[in-house]
Amino acid sequence: MLFKIMLRKKRLSAGRVPLVIFLCQVISALEVPLDLVQPPTITQQSPKDYIIDPRENIVIQCEAKGKPPPSFSWTRNGTHFDIDKDPLVTMKPGSGTLIINIMSEGKAETYEGIYQCTARNERGAAISNNIVVRPSRSPLWTKEKLEPLTLQNGQPLVLPCRPPIGLPPAIIFWMDNSFQRLPQSERVSQGLNGDLYFSNVLPEDTREDYICYARFNHTQTIQQKQPISVKVISAKSSRERPPSFLTPQGNTSHKEELRGNVLSLECIAEGLPTPIIYWVKEDGTLPINRTFYRNFKKTLQIIHVSEADSGNYQCIAKNALGAIHHTISVTVKAAPYWIMAPQNLVLSPGEDGSLICRANGNPKPRISWLTNGVPTEIAPDDPSRKIDGDTIIFSNVQERSSAVYQCNASNEYGYLLANAFVNVLAEPPRILTSANTLYQVIANRPALLDCAFFGSPLPTIEWFKGTKGRALHEDIYVLHENGTLEIPVAQKDSTGTYTCVARNKLGMAKNEVHLEIKDPTRIIKQPEYAVVQRGSTVSFECKVRHDYTLIPTVTWLKDNGELPNDERFTVDKDLLVVADVSDDDGGTYTCVANTTLDKVSASAVLSVVDVPNPPFDLELTNQLDKSVQLSWTPGDDNNSPITKFIIEYEDGMHEAGLWHHQAEVSGTQTTAQLQLSPYVNYSFRVTAVNSIGRSLPSEASEQYLTKAAEPEKNPTAVEGLGSEPDNLVITWKPLNGFESNGPGLQYKVSWRQKDGDDEWTSVLVANVSKYIVSGTPTFVPYLIKVQALNDAGFAPEPAVVMGHSGEDLPMVAPGNVRVNVVNSTLAEVHWDPVPLKSIRGHLQGYRIYYWKAQSSSKRNRRHIEKKILTFQGSKTHGMLPGLEPFSHYTLNVRVVNGKGEGPASPDRAFHTPEGVPSAPSSLKILNPTLDSLTLEWDPPSHPNGILTEYTLKYQPINSTHELGPVVDLKIPANKTRWTLKNLNFSTRYKFYFYAQTSAGSGSQITEEAITTVDEGKLAMASRQVDIATQGWFIGLMCAVALLILILLIVCFIRRNKGGKYPVKEKEDAHADPEIQPMKEDDGTFGEYSDAEDHKPLKKGSRTPSDRTVKKEDSDDSLVDYGEGVNGQFNEDGSFIGQYSGKKEKEPAEGNESSEAPSPVNAMNSFV
Repeated sequence: MLFKIMLRKKRLSAGRVPLVIFLCQVISALEVPLDLVQPPTITQQSPKDYIIDPRENIVIQCEAKGKPPPSFSWTRNGTHFDIDKDPLVTMKPGSGTLIINIMSEGKAETYEGIYQCTARNERGAAISNNIVVRPSRSPLWTKEKLEPLTLQNGQPLVLPCRPPIGLPPAIIFWMDNSFQRLPQSERVSQGLNGDLYFSNVLPEDTREDYICYARFNHTQTIQQKQPISVKVISAKSSRERPPSFLTPQGNTSHKEELRGNVLSLECIAEGLPTPIIYWVKEDGTLPINRTFYRNFKKTLQIIHVSEADSGNYQCIAKNALGAIHHTISVTVKAAPYWIMAPQNLVLSPGEDGSLICRANGNPKPRISWLTNGVPTEIAPDDPSRKIDGDTIIFSNVQERSSAVYQCNASNEYGYLLANAFVNVLAEPPRILTSANTLYQVIANRPALLDCAFFGSPLPTIEWFKGTKGRALHEDIYVLHENGTLEIPVAQKDSTGTYTCVARNKLGMAKNEVHLEIKDPTRIIKQPEYAVVQRGSTVSFECKVRHDYTLIPTVTWLKDNGELPNDERFTVDKDLLVVADVSDDDGGTYTCVANTTLDKVSASAVLSVVDVPNPPFDLELTNQLDKSVQLSWTPGDDNNSPITKFIIEYEDGMHEAGLWHHQAEVSGTQTTAQLQLSPYVNYSFRVTAVNSIGRSLPSEASEQYLTKAAEPEKNPTAVEGLGSEPDNLVITWKPLNGFESNGPGLQYKVSWRQKDGDDEWTSVLVANVSKYIVSGTPTFVPYLIKVQALNDAGFAPEPAVVMGHSGEDLPMVAPGNVRVNVVNSTLAEVHWDPVPLKSIRGHLQGYRIYYWKAQSSSKRNRRHIEKKILTFQGSKTHGMLPGLEPFSHYTLNVRVVNGKGEGPASPDRAFHTPEGVPSAPSSLKILNPTLDSLTLEWDPPSHPNGILTEYTLKYQPINSTHELGPVVDLKIPANKTRWTLKNLNFSTRYKFYFYAQTSAGSGSQITEEAITTVDEGKLAMASRQVDIATQGWFIGLMCAVALLILILLIVCFIRRNKGGKYPVKEKEDAHADPEIQPMKEDDGTFGEYSDAEDHKPLKKGSRTPSDRTVKKEDSDDSLVDYGEGVNGQFNEDGSFIGQYSGKKEKEPAEGNESSEAPSPVNAMNSFV
């Protein structure tokens, strides 16, 4: 049967059918094992058009394989080439490659010709292409005398190159004598034919060394044309003209190109100004991905051209004076190209098959067949063969049918030649893939298990998985016709052993391969896009996760190349760090993780930004009297677009070195029309701004001095104020040098009384800012104006402002001064205004002087510094805050103008009522005993009235900070010492102490103290400890200690549950205290806490040694000791409510002790 493997895939159905490959008889790309008999196959040959270097030996390649090994022969120019007769020609052993030794003697031209190689063995003959051998040529330019060219500015010019015809064609370029390439532009460019075209010449085009060079790459030589001299004469004015084409000529032209080549179309035009070239395709569009513009758009290139690119292309040349166009008709022809080239056939005796040879081209190629190198028509007849155009059909082949067939497809543009053999064999199956091959594949990717095979007749292929020989039935497998098994999406359960079995009628062969599935390599932390400023440090992170059996290598790339060899680039584990970033560091950074099975990558772009580079090439054009056009070239934006340009100017005449803001324009502009002032020597500079910041300023432009003109504005801030009662001082802000508009700046100062009929009085003053008018009446309104002038004329008429002559002190005091005392610290004062004429100036307001003249309590007069309050404007009343209670004050009122104060009004006295006193100055606790404490204090520093009495309140504090009942005492005002008796021993007490006047209670002062310990009980406890040292007492004391511990735990739990002092018991044990508020704000006792000022004393009292407490340290109140006190005071001052802890507890029975629960006390209580 025919034996040809097709490249298409077969996917098995989902049915439960064994996975067996039934290959069709036609198999492509068949490789016959070299140990089997087979016809020759050409494996290597020289190119069809073979250009050789005449300085080296000629090597014409021809390599072939076959069984038995083929022999080789050559033809030259269609006849047999007998290499034995030419001593310079040898054939490489084991091949057909020719080596012609021309380096010792002989010439390359002698061996020019068309060569063809034939490889032959007993099964047939294969032939090579016709190889055209030609030596390369690099001829010299012909000698010619080139006359110097002289032409006027603006004319067109073409400098011809006309290089000698070489093989292959030379590469043309223009340089000068110094081997420097001549600059090219839209105006000057080189054509495809090598000529140098000038759309219009300029004086700078003058030179004597325009040299055309031809480089012949094959021989590595460069030939040079004689220099051409060009001189351009400057004309006063060059006449502008519309475009016309220098090449191609006329309105239309034709271009023919072969399929697959590069289509190059060219249009070069002359004109003044220089024309611009545009390209369009009529009735179509230019292919986007294959179209390129070269030579400043004068050349249009389309790569990989095809027949679809045929059509009319139009180039348009355009300048300000007009446009012309040229149409190029393009035809794309095609040398033959394969549609289906014939493939080798391996057939077993009796099988059928075919060879197909299909090609296309423009024009359509002709197909011809050869057998073993000779036309099939004259080859020996074979009854199994039948030719049908581009197909040879074989039926019932026998071993004698083996041969090599050649298909030739040719047209006028070229030919194709293909060899394909028919090999008739009878071979049992063999599997060519190595046994026990291990395939490792990444999960979720295709797995391809090879089973390369051979056999004739063509074997069938079947795959099994596992050692038990299970045939593959699932539809997840794809079987390729070359025997390869594909698992499209390999999973972990795809791991295992697979067996490939090949069978034909002559036998069977099998092979085992193994498949392992690996976890994919993944980048779990990808580098991220970064924008950094030049000079900073940036890092990219790349974390990789991979199969534990694979070892990854992580590399970093920059722009798909290696990282720069620079110590600024450091790679540390997962990080790439770039320090001191520069502009060149910008680009794409890629992290590549490689294993032996897979490769993953992730990229991030680094944009290096910075402030722009300064603009340059500043130029002033269109210079007018009051405007100029400034143009500039932007500097590099350093990857952050320029948002605006700031234009500044320097006045070199008046303020040299000082730059002023002139204008701002958008970042897309490179010109600005600037408005100018007269008589300024301008220089300009430009600063570029982007999102990062400002560039450095550009270099200053050339200077431009504008003409002088009269001032455009007058002085500002004109004022008229008298410094004395009989003068008028006129001041103004003078014009600066920039505003003067010319030399000789002066001011015309004019004035007259507002309410009079006098004419304007005027004086001319130099460039000053003040003029004094003497002998004026006191405080009279004047009309004033100041006008600027210079040598060119006067400024516009100035505005008139009003001023006043000098002020004098007011003459009258305010009358009818009245005082209304609002409370003990505030009084309201009223007065009548003074007549306006008596003020003699601008009314500033009224000023009250007041002072404390006498203490009402002590009745002794002493001097107090006077206080002053000023009330702006024409107010006739005001408030005096911050007065001291129970004090005698005196005040007077005065009117104030710009000159000063007027006379004082008669003194008015007033008296403030009593207020509440301040806290006592100090509180000391002296002489603590078992049941008494002595308190000593100093009266309030500010009694604010007559003291009526002192109030002392105190209460005990137990060890858990709970407060006991409050005791309230009233103490006469003349006392400064008091002793408390009948107190509990070893008990902490808190004291609240404050003074009272008829106005109420003042601020309190607090203190804490502890009564002394009962030494007798302490001694008894000591004796008990001594007794406990006796041996017989140890057991009893352990039991007692255990009971005491249980009792303490029970008491502690009950106490922590909280408890309330029943109101009834409190009221029975203590009289209702008439407690005044202890805090100035809410009148409650403070909660007892361990705050800095109220912590309970440990190991003695925390009170200072002198038992003195300042007022600011004594702001506790009773509520602070209650931990959530719900208590309050009745209207009569009695305390209602109850103290409670944080939790509820049972009411206390009897009088609770407030002493600390020490083991001694607990023991005593227990006993």
